[in-house]
Amino acid sequence: MRTAFWLPVGIAIAATATANEIVVKNDSLVDGANGVIVAGFATGEAAASWLTSPCDGSVVAAQIFWASGGGGADDAIEDTLIVYRAGDFPEPGANEAQIDGPVLTDGFLNEFRYLDEGNTIPLDVAVVQGETFVVSLSFLEATPSVGPSVVRDTDGITPSGNALYGDIGFGIQWYDAAFVGITGDWVIRAVVDCESIATDADVAVALTADPPQYTAGAALTYTITIGNAGPATATSTTVVDAFPADYEGATWTCAASGGANCAPNGSGTIAEIVSLPVGGQVVYTVNGTVALGTTGVLTNSATAVVGAPATDPNTTNNTASIDTEPAAGSDVIFADGFDPG
Repeated sequence: MRTAFWLPVGIAIAATATANEIVVKNDSLVDGANGVIVAGFATGEAAASWLTSPCDGSVVAAQIFWASGGGGADDAIEDTLIVYRAGDFPEPGANEAQIDGPVLTDGFLNEFRYLDEGNTIPLDVAVVQGETFVVSLSFLEATPSVGPSVVRDTDGITPSGNALYGDIGFGIQWYDAAFVGITGDWVIRAVVDCESIATDADVAVALTADPPQYTAGAALTYTITIGNAGPATATSTTVVDAFPADYEGATWTCAASGGANCAPNGSGTIAEIVSLPVGGQVVYTVNGTVALGTTGVLTNSATAVVGAPATDPNTTNNTASIDTEPAAGSDVIFADGFDPG
């Protein structure tokens, strides 16, 4: 029979994640919040969290918040801590790593990084971004009704995120923890060491005009192409083109390819943020009219600025400019085709 009771949480962490490590969890428990101790587990029963990797990398640690009602309980040696592949919830898949006899200290978010007592064999389970995996703790002895035991949070339970292994009258098996009456997420977490990710994104801009020489009062089309040669994705790239003052009625469309995205259309100045995967590009087609009476060179510039977390190693190709001259022999006075002679 499992029992539950409230406790104010002061989370003490036995170890902390390094720069490339991310703590993966379902629970929302923070220092100073209220949690619930779920005690009364029988020998051989287990609690498990189904977690999702935020990156390509490795599970390098598991964390379990272990607490009692009164605090200061002796260290507990439990049965096993296991990292599984995801199976068919609530049944985990293959056992990828197992720590036998994990020692849990009351009042701590206990962290486990090694498979052996000598701390020589590190926990290391390869995962990919978006992959679901399972971390479970099974009990060597029945937990007292006042703990210490595992803890859950208090703001609801994540669907298909928490499981319990035991016998609730249908035989010993894995159950959805919500089905068993658990109303919060286990404070059972993992630490994933994310692979170093390249941040360089070489974004370049090209600009053309059609026709290559303008006629005052006539249409002129600009084509702006922004591409990313990588090696990193440029998820936040700002594209700006304000157009010359003598370029009137500008409207534009944007076509994206290679997984890129942009707004499909607009009018006036282009000023938007686009996403450019490696090899992706966006192409703006801008239609407008050169104002009557325009003379001299018409200059237009388009710029792409790469935003964090990416950086651009070569900013010399982030701006493109084009000078469009009037068509030879064009007469701006009679640009509408009327000739009184």
